[in-house]
Amino acid sequence: MPNIKSAKKRVLVTERNNLRNKSCRSALKTEIKKADAALSGKDADMDAAVKAAIKKIDQAVSKGVLHKNTAARKKSALAVKLNKAKVS
Repeated sequence: MPNIKSAKKRVLVTERNNLRNKSCRSALKTEIKKADAALSGKDADMDAAVKAAIKKIDQAVSKGVLHKNTAARKKSALAVKLNKAKVS
């Protein structure tokens, strides 16, 4: 355990941020899984599911949970899957 007051505060802040980031990551993964399920099942709401996932990815970037290049990679993969699902 830290002895210095600022170090004690950093521990508390880090724990709080970890919880917030964990929640955001979990919600992000859920949205991506929903989009993948909609794409593999070729549901009528594929576009809506992918749009929701992309929105969640962008929110994660704005909160600093994801790096912007990671977000771009994830969005690109979803777009490729969506285009393949629409063609076939």
